[in-house]
Amino acid sequence: MMPSVEHVDTNRPRGPVRPMRRGRGTRPGRRLNPLRALFAAVLAVGMLTTAACSSADTDPGSAEPRELVVFAAASLEPTFEQLAQTFEAEHEGVTVQLNLAGSSDLVAQISEGAPADVLATANERTMEAAGDFVTEPVPFATNTLVIAVNPGNPRGIDGLQDLARDDVVSVICAPQVPCGAATVKILNATGVNLQPASEENSVTDVLGKVASGEADAGLVYTTDIGRAEVDAVPFPEAAEAINTYPIAVLRDAEQPELARAWIDLVTGEEGRAVLAEAGFDQP
Repeated sequence: MMPSVEHVDTNRPRGPVRPMRRGRGTRPGRRLNPLRALFAAVLAVGMLTTAACSSADTDPGSAEPRELVVFAAASLEPTFEQLAQTFEAEHEGVTVQLNLAGSSDLVAQISEGAPADVLATANERTMEAAGDFVTEPVPFATNTLVIAVNPGNPRGIDGLQDLARDDVVSVICAPQVPCGAATVKILNATGVNLQPASEENSVTDVLGKVASGEADAGLVYTTDIGRAEVDAVPFPEAAEAINTYPIAVLRDAEQPELARAWIDLVTGEEGRAVLAEAGFDQP
């Protein structure tokens, strides 16, 4: 059986032949599916967001904010505050958070879980007490004790022995903090029987009591004298106890790279200059 043949009316006018469309373009007069329209809008927003994020990632002015937490002995306050400004200027988006207190208090805080990236103590014995919480410590400064007295030295204090006089109210650091440990070592070496009015938890507390007039004299670090309205009376026996300051990265530091960079600053040329200006010596 012969297949049927479709007859085409050749007399019907024919318009121009249109090329075939490729792809899935929208035909004239065809309405776009609302779901497809929504999907297209979401996709466009996503592409714009991705482009914006990529731009931000490559923009040097949009560094992600980070915080470096530094636990440091109270006697380091002026020098570390100055170095913190330098560090922040050199590391965009970084804020240095200083926790300044007596060294033994800092170690106790770390032992109890306080987060920190760097620990700097006022003697090596206190750093040793931090144990496995820190990596290998690096010595970066030394300090010695001096007698802080009221302006003009109204009690006429000339040396360590004068602090044992009945008419002199003296204050010292508690034995568990570095300045107190150095005081005990000196008193034991010299045989001076000192009866202080109080034993403070940090050298700044001793300095504050002398500056406020609550005490006539106190044993503080040489570097602390310029921080308050007090005068200094050096005494040769201070050489019996020179404190070496170590600094270390915490093993659980959240910012280990920044911590190492901070230590590089402190132990580097600029850090040594700032410490020397404050009266610290090099180990």
